[in-house]
Amino acid sequence: MKILILAAGYGTRLHPLTKHWPKPLLLVKEKPIIAHIIERAQKIRQADEIIIVTNDRHYNFFKNWQKDYKASKRLTILNDKSTTEKNRLGAIGDIQFVIRKKGIKNEDLLVIGGDNLFSFNLGRFVKFARRRKNECCIGLYNLERRYLINRYGVVTLDKQGKVADFREKPKSSISRLVSMCIYYLPKNSLKLVATYLRGKSCPDTPGSYIKWLCKRFPVHGQVLSGVWCDIGDLDSFYNAVVTFKE
Repeated sequence: MKILILAAGYGTRLHPLTKHWPKPLLLVKEKPIIAHIIERAQKIRQADEIIIVTNDRHYNFFKNWQKDYKASKRLTILNDKSTTEKNRLGAIGDIQFVIRKKGIKNEDLLVIGGDNLFSFNLGRFVKFARRRKNECCIGLYNLERRYLINRYGVVTLDKQGKVADFREKPKSSISRLVSMCIYYLPKNSLKLVATYLRGKSCPDTPGSYIKWLCKRFPVHGQVLSGVWCDIGDLDSFYNAVVTFKE
């Protein structure tokens, strides 16, 4: 199994902090966001490699950081060669880039957004996903602040825990379950990433892919308990700094 951390965005909503610095390398509790993610990810015993995909502008920042970082699993950093917001591959484009670059065909893939900070056990999520064998699984969070619902993909589960409905950033919703950028993609589903992109669908919105996928492939959701911060702008970053300081 491979773990993929998406870190190829340009973080424009966090300027000036990210004008000349990658968002996943911003410090929270005295270490980079991505280090927090890796600490959780490398506890997954089934994984043999953690892959970070970034852009050409930030690639050297990550390589320099890697020199002093001691990971317990093989850590690979890939450059998707994009240089600006205009030519970026997007989150789904980067997943396909890594699948192709690494020749991933017969292994499952755990995808994690590089701007996620969380306290929950990823191993439990992977165990949940593997019990469903050849079905995709997404991490869900019970959002207490309902007024923020229009920032996320909102999910409704059926009695079996399968995704019955997925709405991207609705104005209102009865459901408070929102999709995090934590996806378990079994090997038999990986070819669908290329199919999605060939349809000229949005390459930069993971939620759009999950919504599309639900109509073609069984997708389960697991509600994860604990602290979660989705760092999308300056306010959410400073909130994460305060939250994880405690």
